[in-house]
Amino acid sequence: MRLETLQRFPLATLPTPLQRAPNLEAALGVASPRIYLKRDDLTGLAFGGNKARKLEYLLADALAAGATTLVTEGAAQSNHARMTAAAARIAGLGCVLVLDARHGAEVAGNLLLDHLLGAEVRIVPDKPARKSMMAQVADELRAAGERPYLVPTGGSVPLGAAAYVAAVAELLQQLRAIDEAPRRLYVASGSQGTQAGLAMGARAFSAPFEVYGVAVEHPRAQLVADCAALASATAALIGLEESLTEADITLDDGFIGPAYGVATEEGLDAIRLLATTEAVLLDPVYSGKAMAALVAHVRAGQFAPNEAVVFLHTGGGPSLFPFGTALL
Repeated sequence: MRLETLQRFPLATLPTPLQRAPNLEAALGVASPRIYLKRDDLTGLAFGGNKARKLEYLLADALAAGATTLVTEGAAQSNHARMTAAAARIAGLGCVLVLDARHGAEVAGNLLLDHLLGAEVRIVPDKPARKSMMAQVADELRAAGERPYLVPTGGSVPLGAAAYVAAVAELLQQLRAIDEAPRRLYVASGSQGTQAGLAMGARAFSAPFEVYGVAVEHPRAQLVADCAALASATAALIGLEESLTEADITLDDGFIGPAYGVATEEGLDAIRLLATTEAVLLDPVYSGKAMAALVAHVRAGQFAPNEAVVFLHTGGGPSLFPFGTALL
């Protein structure tokens, strides 16, 4: 495996903690399995989150290519955009963010931090408009003598997903130290980079757990196909003779709600529950919906008390603030 040979630019505080959640277990009752939180919200880059791992590889590649400016895209409250802006600042690069305003573009939460970090922000009306604006920005930068490095949504390319192959090895070492073999690992799944890396890492390292993705947008069929293809491309990048098919990908679309970026009552309840039991903060767009799935499955009796599960906390805390009193 060529994973260790990939160049990284240090951004994340690793390993992130693996913490048991006994108060959450107690709140869920005697039938609760042992619940562990893998705290990738504590990666330490501008409020943390899962994108720090990916950006270590992507930023190293950008610097090797002689880039002067990072360009990426997302929703107005994109965690990935905020962390890309932070990574650019650390590396001394410029940063342009192309963000869509389908749910508004109030300068709060992540968008406030984007501006504070000195990123140039281009607002477009909707998701389809991002691609053409990305191309326009790249052309403008080249015309000005800059060298843009374009990072796709979420850093969800093989090089970014490879970071979560490595994260599986980190998690397994932590689990062996406490003699745990969890049955399932829950993770919020959007642009598929994190889940693809986890799924390939679980295969590569013979992990005991199923990687259980909780979708945050539609359509499921396309997301599953994208995840399998990305996992297989990631394996090729790091020299693994492995591939995943759509049948190897678990992606639950039952907790999305009306659309991406729209809070659900189950998600808000899960945020309140984890805040009041473990003082751990989730977000309404990603991790809250994934925790809602875990809570629903425990309450439905899907696990025995002698089993364990892991919840990968992907961060997103700044996204709490634009939702305001909806959480009260």
